[in-house]
Amino acid sequence: MQSSHSSDQHNAGRRHWALTLGALGVVYGDIGTSPLYTMHTAFDPAITGMPLNEANIFGFLSMVVWSLVLVVTLKYVVLILRADNKGEGGILSLSTLALSGKDRSRSQRRLMTVLAMLGLALFYGDGMITPAVSVLSAVEGLEISAPDVQHWVVPITVVILVGLFLIQSGGTNTVGRLFGPVMCFWFACLGAMGVVHILQVPHVLKALDPRYALDLAFNHGWSVFYILGAAVLSFTGGEALYADMGHFGRQPIRHAWVAVVFPALVLNYFGQGALLLSKPEAIDNPFFLLVPEFLLLPLVVLSTAATIIASQAVISGVFSLTRQAVQLGYMPRMEIRHTSESEIGQVYVPRINWALLVAVVALVIMFGSSAKLTDAYGLAVTGSMAITTIMALFTARDVWGWSRPRAAVVFGFFLFIDFSFLTANCLKIPQGGWLPLTVGLAVFVLVSTWRLGRKVLYDRIYRDALPMSLFLERADRTPVRVAGTAVFMTGSVDKVPHALLHNLKHNKVLHERVVLMRVLTEEVPWVTRERRVSMEKLGKGFFSVTAHFGFMEQPNVPRALAECRPLGLAIDLAETSFFLGRETLVPSSRSDLTRWQEQVFIALSATALSATTFFDIPPNRVVELGTQVEV
Repeated sequence: MQSSHSSDQHNAGRRHWALTLGALGVVYGDIGTSPLYTMHTAFDPAITGMPLNEANIFGFLSMVVWSLVLVVTLKYVVLILRADNKGEGGILSLSTLALSGKDRSRSQRRLMTVLAMLGLALFYGDGMITPAVSVLSAVEGLEISAPDVQHWVVPITVVILVGLFLIQSGGTNTVGRLFGPVMCFWFACLGAMGVVHILQVPHVLKALDPRYALDLAFNHGWSVFYILGAAVLSFTGGEALYADMGHFGRQPIRHAWVAVVFPALVLNYFGQGALLLSKPEAIDNPFFLLVPEFLLLPLVVLSTAATIIASQAVISGVFSLTRQAVQLGYMPRMEIRHTSESEIGQVYVPRINWALLVAVVALVIMFGSSAKLTDAYGLAVTGSMAITTIMALFTARDVWGWSRPRAAVVFGFFLFIDFSFLTANCLKIPQGGWLPLTVGLAVFVLVSTWRLGRKVLYDRIYRDALPMSLFLERADRTPVRVAGTAVFMTGSVDKVPHALLHNLKHNKVLHERVVLMRVLTEEVPWVTRERRVSMEKLGKGFFSVTAHFGFMEQPNVPRALAECRPLGLAIDLAETSFFLGRETLVPSSRSDLTRWQEQVFIALSATALSATTFFDIPPNRVVELGTQVEV
């Protein structure tokens, strides 16, 4: 008995450290590659205008380390990771958790929804820039060892990125096994590179004193916002700690940060600072100049591998967030492929993949260098972080049971920090910050228009629909009942679906059994099997079935119907027909949408994946009945 208990503990420990290693590869890829460009950007005269001297080096290092402590360690690792929505994290997961609070007013629910859409929009902006700036900054290391290849940096970067997006359809299961060990080696190298130079200039450790950061802020007046804009680069990717909680769990992510990532980052930044104190001319590329020339090429290769991993993590995050957005009704239905039989979180979204590829390649060609791209970096990240803090405030007050003063003081402090960094990044708008802002605005317009259009369409379809109770009273007058089962997909089991009336009008028959099937996405990641389906017998051969799925699940209608057997409804797919309404949308003369919103919603609807494919219904069992609906 004791041996069995010991074995269970041993297996649990091995699994924990395996997850911790995996978190190093996926969660920390983005923030782990920030030393490639942060220090260089901070002392770029065209970006911050900050002179390279001892006081400013100490001040910026202090600002970086305390940003990592306050924003990443205290806010995300200690607090935000507590916002556990059935094991899942991320901006949409947090919004559903915040909405679950008791006595939530209509205005608060509207605020949470708008913030969720804004967070979704900003994440897409970040997803475009991160692969471009990360891979480009790594390849630029070639310029030091071989200046003659400078004109090849952009083409090499484009080739690497195209290859990265081309392999997405195969899934990341196999490659993912290498992520953890590679990034573990990467962080070990970061720390070792830093230690070598810190030992040569040990007084650089004085920058651990936060007073140097405060002195830097007070001595530079308004220009401190440009410096804050550079400091943001040190913790971009910090939001991934929460977004990927569902893949690895809270404790592995925390342990990976405290034991490996945080120490390695601090040591490397301080190593770069020590190098600049002794050799100011190293500002051209302080990261790659940390190593002797004979190690430069291996470091470029390792850096490129690390940035590819960082990019992969962001791309996978975009796919995962897209699936959540589709399930929650923020985006039209689109093809979502599962790339692993064992890991449900690994998905591939073709439409998003190719759109990201075009956008990322365009960014690399348009900006041409990581220094210019960093001007566009940070705005989306800081905006998303501020939104996360606001939602966490509501969650702490209404879900965790914190008092209003406590929640206001704690998250008010973090919100002040977030808005300081956000304001600093707003100064980058003319130089490139307009890019994520434009992308975010475009996505927000599309998402908000889609949600409003769906509401208007639902009201149009079901507002004047015949009540099911009234229809059942007259069901006996139907001349013919044919053998078999008819399943009508509907948004309201209390109303008669248009497809049913359409079929009755033209074919003048009803099936022996008629199932009104509704699919609901719950505001939880997963729904237990016991809660998967609910069924009600309406009489006269009619049944209403509601299938419940979480926002991390892919709906499967045939499987849900099979689970109705214990409830007294046995479905034989070979004798079942699925009736789907195919609405043709046309502009209305009295629409609740503006003219441009009508056109956008109709265009988005045309791109939506068919219900047959999305709900995994056998195509040979589907009957589509077309209707025209005004919006």
